[in-house]
Amino acid sequence: MGRHRGKYAEEPSGGRQRRRGRGGAVAALAGALAIVLALVVAGVYILVNRSDGCGSQLNLDVAVAPEMAPPVQAVADEFNAEEHTVDGDCVRVDVRQADSADVAYSITGSGATMGDTESDVWIPDSSVWPRQVQSEAGDAIITETGTSLARTPLVLAELEEFADDSQESTWKDVVPSGAPGEGQDRTVRVVDPVRSATGLGSLYLLHGALQESSSDTDTFNAQMTAALQSLHQGASANEEAAFLAFSGGGEESPPLMVMSEQAVWRYNTMHSEAPARAGYMDNTYYLDYPYVVRSEESAITRAAEEFRNTVRAEENRGHFLEEGFRDTDDGMDTGVLTADAGFQEEVPEELPVPSEGSIEELTRSWTQLKMDSRVLTIVDVSGSMMAEVPGTGMTRMQVTGAAADDGLDMFTPTSELGLWEFSTDINDGLHHQELAPVRELQAAGDDGNDHRDAVAREFDSLQPRPEGDTAMYETYLAAYEEMSRTYRPDRTNVILMLTDGDNDHPGGMELEELLEGIDELSSPSRPIPIITIAFGPDVQHLEPLQEIAAATGGAAYMTEDPRNIGEIFVQAFSLRIEDEGDGDDDS
Repeated sequence: MGRHRGKYAEEPSGGRQRRRGRGGAVAALAGALAIVLALVVAGVYILVNRSDGCGSQLNLDVAVAPEMAPPVQAVADEFNAEEHTVDGDCVRVDVRQADSADVAYSITGSGATMGDTESDVWIPDSSVWPRQVQSEAGDAIITETGTSLARTPLVLAELEEFADDSQESTWKDVVPSGAPGEGQDRTVRVVDPVRSATGLGSLYLLHGALQESSSDTDTFNAQMTAALQSLHQGASANEEAAFLAFSGGGEESPPLMVMSEQAVWRYNTMHSEAPARAGYMDNTYYLDYPYVVRSEESAITRAAEEFRNTVRAEENRGHFLEEGFRDTDDGMDTGVLTADAGFQEEVPEELPVPSEGSIEELTRSWTQLKMDSRVLTIVDVSGSMMAEVPGTGMTRMQVTGAAADDGLDMFTPTSELGLWEFSTDINDGLHHQELAPVRELQAAGDDGNDHRDAVAREFDSLQPRPEGDTAMYETYLAAYEEMSRTYRPDRTNVILMLTDGDNDHPGGMELEELLEGIDELSSPSRPIPIITIAFGPDVQHLEPLQEIAAATGGAAYMTEDPRNIGEIFVQAFSLRIEDEGDGDDDS
């Protein structure tokens, strides 16, 4: 303060100068007050405006089939910018991708699911999913609004270089009659019907075609069984794996893939070097993307209705057409679905959505045949498997063994199973060790017990190796070599890996080396999918496991809790059969 006074004291003492200084200070003060007042007024104006428009924010969580996410997100962005309100609260729509089967199985509790499946609004790819939910979980909060966001028919796709428009005109022409490559010019591929509405629709179409053309029940059953066995050999776990198999389709047996019209367009945007061509049958099944509300809370349901009206508005139609969908009147954008890729404006006759009874019958037929698998199970016995699973009093190894042991009951006696353990340097320099060879579960052992008992005993006796690391990639390749060498074309040959960590082997095999090794051994006519179930907090990277799954037509699952292995095991093998099937002894 003294320095301030001293500084002022040095100013000239003339009265005129002093008056000028006082006037300048007053003017400056007045200017500052004016600015402050302006800011206050502006702030009050903003607050009043916000109070009138948005008291607070109401979030509307929308789970949507992955391929439908781009157009729905585009509409949501515009919707959020317009500040729609419910009871004075601004509605904000949050869109996220969710696999339709994941959501359905989460609601019904009939299978393991991955990721967050809760939402206020659900937009699956097909009405078949909410129908299944209502059939299996009648108390679930599911309100079908009668609104379809877009449509896309199932078509028969083939690579442009092999396309021949004159070869198929009905679904009967597509029904496979034997194993891939046996007496057939081309391999028919579908996505797993248990996980895909497209795959289920494919079965529905082929089932109907055979019913119409078969002269009697015995003929139909024989033909349908042969078709299912063939389709099993070429089935993909998901669309990503299907796209990979399709793009790398065999030179010896050009692939045919049943997929939606929009999926063909999407495939071509990602594979311009090997594009596909869409082929249309005389009738087909359509994906219809229903708008389903999953809440009974008043504010949420009104917000859902507000967004439904917006997403179906005529001005938003273009968002869906530019992503390869048709509108609800089957109109399309010919600049997107172009004639040179085989797309046509005239649509096939629409078949009704499969009934709940048809879905159950087709799914059971598919999964019962899939039971006769040939599976090499590989279990991680590295040191981290000694960690205790919270709340169980058991180690990860014990929980894994118990879950896998329970999984044995899901296989028929004629299924073949084998068991390996793996870590690092556990078998004369090898990183894996065979505990039980791949044999039929009903096969008798030297001790008089069957192979199922032998595998169960080995599961029970698994022990982690305290100093062991996780040589995952070397083990994958060794298993792929073994299953390739002993391949059985009359069975589904599968490698199942159970692990609680990432690949951890300093100086060992890299992912690229593994993928190259698999590529050298693999053949489209001899698929060996690798299914990995990774569990526990030590799993940091799912992406490498997904790459391995995509390269083999398999799948990768991850869960924090190893107690979920049993449920995921069921999902991975689609082993959902009725109890009465266990009593059949026809063979």
